[in-house]
Amino acid sequence: MKICLKNAISFVPEGTMTTLAAQTQAANELLENGQGAGNDFLGWVHLPSETTEALLNDIQATADKLRAKAQIIVVAGIGGSYLGPRAVNEALDHTFGLNGNNPKVVYAGNNIGEDYLADLMELLEGKTFAIINISKSGTTTETALAFRLLKTMLEKQVGKAEAKDLIVCITDKAKGAARKVAEIEGYKTFVIPDNVGGRFSVLTPVGLLPIACAGHDIKALIQGARDMEKATGVEVAYENNPACQYAAMRNALYQFGKKIEIMANFNPKVHYFAEWWKQLYGESEGKDHKAIFPASVDLTTDLHSMGQWIQDGERSIFETVISIENPNKKVIFPKDEQNLDGLNFLAGKRVDEVNKMAELGTQLAHVDGGVPNIKISFEKVDEYNLGQFIYFFERGCGISGYMLGVNPFNQPGVEAYKKNMFALLDKPGYEEESKAIKMRLGV
Repeated sequence: MKICLKNAISFVPEGTMTTLAAQTQAANELLENGQGAGNDFLGWVHLPSETTEALLNDIQATADKLRAKAQIIVVAGIGGSYLGPRAVNEALDHTFGLNGNNPKVVYAGNNIGEDYLADLMELLEGKTFAIINISKSGTTTETALAFRLLKTMLEKQVGKAEAKDLIVCITDKAKGAARKVAEIEGYKTFVIPDNVGGRFSVLTPVGLLPIACAGHDIKALIQGARDMEKATGVEVAYENNPACQYAAMRNALYQFGKKIEIMANFNPKVHYFAEWWKQLYGESEGKDHKAIFPASVDLTTDLHSMGQWIQDGERSIFETVISIENPNKKVIFPKDEQNLDGLNFLAGKRVDEVNKMAELGTQLAHVDGGVPNIKISFEKVDEYNLGQFIYFFERGCGISGYMLGVNPFNQPGVEAYKKNMFALLDKPGYEEESKAIKMRLGV
């Protein structure tokens, strides 16, 4: 993994980075010694190096049992319980679902769309499926609703005794509705560590079990994260620490008016990593009426939609470009005798060579148009590099949040919509809130 700041450094005054480099070291030390805000949620910092072979083997064995029995595996979860595993699986799976003998992994509990759930139930009808229920509390509305529907359907199809072996719960170690249900029903369980928040949980069983179920190498994923943990630790000087450099540059750009960070990729396989990244940074930093707004585009696709705005719109943006150095497959562009499309000048070239020139040309155009570019390169899309990707952005997020002066590990704003929703649905215990909100709405 490499980071390049040359297309961003000219957008901040001279001397700015020297000051911020020192701040990154202080912030990184707060993560290391656990003396910063939200220090009860720092279990992710050394999670890769502390993950045991015994746990990985248990997760793999459980995944193998589900894979042997189920045609489809449904992962029920929302937020970090959904975005992390989906990001890895979408990156590693065949783009069009040709995944050999691997079961199809699908996702539920991340919305309350009735049509979505109805379509999912149609997909599952008559097929053997398994459920991975991911919820620390067991009462998160979207996930609990989906799990109840899926559990009922599965038990009707195969009977309660057989269903027990097709359901795994990843939840709190001791408390909560999901833990209680698992104990009553006798489900296999894995623990979401108390000191790891949802958006930092992809390297726990939350992400590892769904990834293993899709047939991917979780040990290589963890090894990539372990190596990045070493590369971004407090003992690594700023000049060699990519997480510190990333945190410093994005904070520098924010100080000088760049309020929106656009993650841009030129490889469709990493689309869902941008979705995961948006939650990680948006939920971690968006507090106290400040922080960079995280957005994303898929290029070159979005050059034909958002490209105009990026090139010529308000100069309140910067880009973080994710560059994949080597594709996993090879396609050579053919020659056509008629050449009506005028593309014979590309004949004999790899398609990726065309894509790389589009990437370079876009960066140059955007920088010339006043958009700073941070470039982050990974060798290829595989488990090891994705493990590096995950930990790099997690560490950078913790450092950047502390530099910004917020608690990167809470999410107080997430509860507001829930209170209104429960009041509108007349949930027991919300009688006063229900009365007040209905008066406000004139209902």
